[in-house]
Amino acid sequence: MKVAVFSTKSYDRSFFEKAAEGSGHELRFFEPHLTRETAPLARGAEAVCIFVNDSADAETLAAVKEEGVRFVALRCAGFNNVDLAAAHRLGMSVARVPAYSPHAVAEYTIGLILALNRKLCRAHNRVRDGNFSLEGLLGFDLQGKTAGVVGTGAIGAAVVKILKGFGMHVLTYDLRQNPACLADGAEYVSVDELFAASDIITLHCPLTPETRHLVDADRIASLKPGCMLINTSRGALVDARAVIDGLKSGQIGSLGLDVYEEEADLFFEDLSNYMLQDDVFARLLTFPNVLITGHQAFFTEEALSAIAETTIANLTGFEKQGRPEHEVSIEAIG
Repeated sequence: MKVAVFSTKSYDRSFFEKAAEGSGHELRFFEPHLTRETAPLARGAEAVCIFVNDSADAETLAAVKEEGVRFVALRCAGFNNVDLAAAHRLGMSVARVPAYSPHAVAEYTIGLILALNRKLCRAHNRVRDGNFSLEGLLGFDLQGKTAGVVGTGAIGAAVVKILKGFGMHVLTYDLRQNPACLADGAEYVSVDELFAASDIITLHCPLTPETRHLVDADRIASLKPGCMLINTSRGALVDARAVIDGLKSGQIGSLGLDVYEEEADLFFEDLSNYMLQDDVFARLLTFPNVLITGHQAFFTEEALSAIAETTIANLTGFEKQGRPEHEVSIEAIG
């Protein structure tokens, strides 16, 4: 099968080329994002392979359909950037990678928590400047504190297990309870109770119309003052402007982000020679208690291998059976 792979970097090529060996698939790699304007790059391909910041809205899907595309292979778990209703109308199948390495994102989440709590970035910079003062570096023990985990799929469950290892009381919220989290000692509560009682809150839920701006001004007002907020899931779960107000008031004590609502024009690119145009993002960078990274929580050898292998398997399933193993069904719409 001929596949147009969008938003690719050198590391994507290496992992996908290795996974595709012997599969018979012909992969064509393109660095630009998939958009309506770049859709002609898919000419002659039967499938497009896209990532988190590619656009697969109705107009783009119609455009690639005209180029011969019948299958959209997401190399990520989320599918909020795909218009599933439009894909269904066009007779196009959509598949994703539902689980690659939950440990990669879970461990990174813990890294953000520890770095923020113990002021590791500030301490590192001080030592490099010959400043060994401990003023302003005071943290707190995780032992005995309350952590709130929103979303208890594979990643959330892995986070729960690690947090329990620190001796934390873990509150969880999800539409469905995960038996593994219950077995690890987590307590399921309402989302309102979780936000009000937690010292640390970490988000691990998909982006849906219901979860968009889950953390807004009202939710921030309900936080325990000084709460740490972590988001390694989807940027639009958090209203960035409201978070800035929360940081200024002290309601949010520290913030760790690996995702950002408007990241499509920022992340995965070297923009060091350009002026930052996003004023909201620039404002977030001014806070000493904010740590932002560029969507790298998934970025481990194990995760990239799993992503490539599952994506190739989805392509093979569509080519041979007409239905990939990890198809996103029409029931997922809404």
